[in-house]
Amino acid sequence: MAEKPRTLKSVFQAAEQRRLALEGNYETTSPSYVANLAEALKLYHECTQLVYTISLFSPNESLEDISTSDMPYLLLNYRIAELLQKISTPSTAERKDALATTREAYEKFLHLLDGYSIFSASDKKLFAEYNDDPNAFSTISTTDPAARRNAKIANFKMEKEMKQRLEHMQNSPLHLDGGGDEEAVRELYLANIAFCVHHTFQGLEGISREMEILAQAPVPLMFPTSTVEEDERRRRNAETNDGYSERLDRPLRRLQSAFDGPILSKEGKPLRPFTLTSNRQEIQQGVFRPGHNLPTMSIDEYLEEERRQGNIIEGGGEASGRQPEPDEDNIDKADAETMKAREWDQYTEANPKGSGNTINRG
Repeated sequence: MAEKPRTLKSVFQAAEQRRLALEGNYETTSPSYVANLAEALKLYHECTQLVYTISLFSPNESLEDISTSDMPYLLLNYRIAELLQKISTPSTAERKDALATTREAYEKFLHLLDGYSIFSASDKKLFAEYNDDPNAFSTISTTDPAARRNAKIANFKMEKEMKQRLEHMQNSPLHLDGGGDEEAVRELYLANIAFCVHHTFQGLEGISREMEILAQAPVPLMFPTSTVEEDERRRRNAETNDGYSERLDRPLRRLQSAFDGPILSKEGKPLRPFTLTSNRQEIQQGVFRPGHNLPTMSIDEYLEEERRQGNIIEGGGEASGRQPEPDEDNIDKADAETMKAREWDQYTEANPKGSGNTINRG
């Protein structure tokens, strides 16, 4: 038996139940939260398809042409954008895509309301400013710090008043859908739409600021999520047919192959590094040669060689002033010393001290 197609009302109610269940669950990483979030988005998207199929909203209509029971469907794209903001994204690229999709849903919501002239005067002005420059949109168009602070306080007070008024209307029996006054129920829907419009402009401003931050984020050099098997597969596929590789260290097989094969090409171009040597025996002797120069002589041998070449000065110091002891047994040496002393005495007698200085003597 074929399944009976679901109505827009039943799908919308199921989506609302899923959305409300998410508001009380703060474990955003739990499987149940992720499943409910995905199911809620799926149901809201199904509602938008049903609305488009039956042409529920038309640009030729006005707000008065929309029935009270159909007014909640004006919030479909807002609900989608609201749920998209709750999706957890592991990477910068995925976050950018999520923000772009969220912004698109917000824009569809605002354009639908603008077509029915539902905006207040202040909201209409903000919508025009957003259309002028979506990337630089801000709900506070002033650079004065004090003025911005006052504007933020005013926005907070206005949001608080709107929320209190909406809660009061929701708790009033007069505004109960299906059991209250139709005009009161319609007023409740419009108040809820105004509250959602306020949050939409806040959300668009936040998206613009976050987009600016993400645009300055560095591009990751590695894949955001990868396993050991994926890393190994990328390493094996890193080298292309032309031999190019993104690896900084060359593989061992390429280092080995660099020393194999011919040295020169047919045209005489070197194919690999080489060193000119005298013969093959010299190459064999240098295989196990240490990388440093070994000593060829001992220290004593070095000093002896330096002394032989006259590079070492001996003597000097206190030892140079000491007179050697005379050898009394060496008569020839004693006579030579005596003759030398006599010659020196004769010379000093013949040449008295100062006799050679004849300068300035008249």
